[in-house]
Amino acid sequence: MLKSLFHWKVLVNILLAAAVFTGLVWLTFRWLEIHTNHGKEIPVPNVMNKSVHDAIKILDDSGLEYEVDSFKYDPKYRPFQVLQVYPSPGSRVKDGRTIILKVNPRTWAQVSVPDVLDRYKGLAFRQLEQVGLKVGDTIFEPSIQRDAVIRMLYNGSTLKPGALLPRFSTIDLVIGAGPKRNISVPNLVGLTVQQAKAIIAQNLFEVGLVEYEDGGSDESDIVYYQDPVSFDVRDQGMQIDIWASKKTPAEMSGKISQLNSIYRIKIDTTTPPPSYYEPPVYREPVAPRVSEPKPETPRTETPKQETPKSEVPKATTEKKPKTTVEQKPKTSSATTPKTTTTTSPKPEEKPKAKKVIVE
Repeated sequence: MLKSLFHWKVLVNILLAAAVFTGLVWLTFRWLEIHTNHGKEIPVPNVMNKSVHDAIKILDDSGLEYEVDSFKYDPKYRPFQVLQVYPSPGSRVKDGRTIILKVNPRTWAQVSVPDVLDRYKGLAFRQLEQVGLKVGDTIFEPSIQRDAVIRMLYNGSTLKPGALLPRFSTIDLVIGAGPKRNISVPNLVGLTVQQAKAIIAQNLFEVGLVEYEDGGSDESDIVYYQDPVSFDVRDQGMQIDIWASKKTPAEMSGKISQLNSIYRIKIDTTTPPPSYYEPPVYREPVAPRVSEPKPETPRTETPKQETPKSEVPKATTEKKPKTTVEQKPKTSSATTPKTTTTTSPKPEEKPKAKKVIVE
């Protein structure tokens, strides 16, 4: 078996196979050198801090491709200034290699304005700050939506939600200051429905019922009646109802009278209210009541004036002092002074000495 392996024919085949393999490898690398321009590398030019237009011109002259990408805006650098280059300047690349340029944009990146209409002003401020927008002036305007955002303004023009603005832009907010009081109702009779609606909105009112005589919806019809009446005083946001017809208000006098009977009810205050006669009711005479005077508490000095000390023994005063004071003054001393005041004045009498019965 070993003799057959080292036969000259086998050795020739092995040598031919090795030569073919070596030739294929050499041809492959040669093709790669030609295709990739091996040994023909180009150094990346230094375009740092140059404007993007100058950097593109230099790369085109060098035979290099380029790709421009916006970098985060930095106010310390000029707009469209090259801040980064990849691969870095000085490194060697093949002809046709793409160079990435990071450029400072002209301004901040644009952000979408959030929808803060009809929302409370505190919540609107937070939502605008979250997306990177600043709140400038707050303009208060009469509105039934107190402390709610009515409009957004940017450079004096109305701004709609979803619009794109540069980051850190300043916008103004129009905020409701509450309803305006005591506004005079405009006169709408004789105007078209379209004109009446515009005047109602201008005077801070709302359009209420719009009734057409023919049941249509032609805004060129003439208003012949309104409620509330013109020059009446109402608050902002109140509704104004109008009735319209293709006829003139003079031709609708009958309908106007009918509506007046419903919406213009007047109360006559000139005539006094009717008086009703009530027959007298007989009542029995009632005798006048004499108010009984309230008994007064006797003073301790009165017994000393009434009874002499010589007649009352010590034993009697020590045993029953309460019976002499409680019984007698209720009938005589408490009542007699009051009766004299109600009748004709009499000379004051000296109190008589009262007898004290001692058992």
